[in-house]
Amino acid sequence: MSDTIRADINAMGLEELARVLIQTGEIRRLIALARDEDLGEPMHDATGELMFADSDTRRVRMVMREPGVLAGLAFIDLIVEAFKDSDEPVQWRSLARDGDRVQAGDAVIEMAGNARAIVRIERTMLNLVSRMSGIATRTALFVDLVKGTGVRLCDTRKTTPGHRLIEKYAVRCGGGTTHRLGLYDAVLIKDNHIAGLDDEQLGDRLEQAASRARRSGSELRFVQVEVDRIEQLARVLALKDGLIDMALLDNMDLSTLAEAIKLRDEAGSSILLEASGGVTLETVAQIAKTGIDRISVGGLTHQAVSLDIGLDTVE
Repeated sequence: MSDTIRADINAMGLEELARVLIQTGEIRRLIALARDEDLGEPMHDATGELMFADSDTRRVRMVMREPGVLAGLAFIDLIVEAFKDSDEPVQWRSLARDGDRVQAGDAVIEMAGNARAIVRIERTMLNLVSRMSGIATRTALFVDLVKGTGVRLCDTRKTTPGHRLIEKYAVRCGGGTTHRLGLYDAVLIKDNHIAGLDDEQLGDRLEQAASRARRSGSELRFVQVEVDRIEQLARVLALKDGLIDMALLDNMDLSTLAEAIKLRDEAGSSILLEASGGVTLETVAQIAKTGIDRISVGGLTHQAVSLDIGLDTVE
């Protein structure tokens, strides 16, 4: 990664966040890969070059075939730039913004210019916006169900390899929250890290690890521990306040979540509690009503379906 992100991206608006993500260079690299797989080397569209003369022009609109929440328009400039030929200019303007809720039939961008250039860009542009808008739309469904509870809905690292930045940006477009970007920016001690430890050993190991993390001077966003039993949570809560920021309550039922929240509150701990594991559209509202602070949902990304979006010629 050319420029690792350290800032709190959840504190940014979408426009600022898009600028920060672009600065890393990762999204440009992703788009370059998409271009290369479509056009080969040297860049070549066999059909477009047969069907259009050098001087042919087109005016098109990107049109929603179904309702949803938009994501990905912030990166269209990068696609146009990656695919451009100096003799084939393309101009475009946005009719909507990332995060907007749109209806079937809505036009979201207009594009005009060389016909060959437009058909070269078309599929990669639609693939990106359709995929990202599908994630944003699915995220918005979850966010709507927990509205008014104060719960923060979080994504996970269950993303398409190489697509993490754009998929987590899409979650933000849908109203969700970024958890951690990777293994580098936060500590999340999971079951595989603590396998084989009894509850007493767990407390000692967590204290050692969290203390080292706090002394390391690295720019960690948080220190979190995954637990799947109340007894493990009790060990976490017994640690010095401020060592652990959050506890992830893995696959706990509603009554156990309520017990965990009561235990935390009675301990006077500042630790945030996050529910995770098998959260669905059917269960998320009841989980939120327990009083949990955060809910993480891997399905925001890995279960999202791309929205149907097309590019229509304007006569």
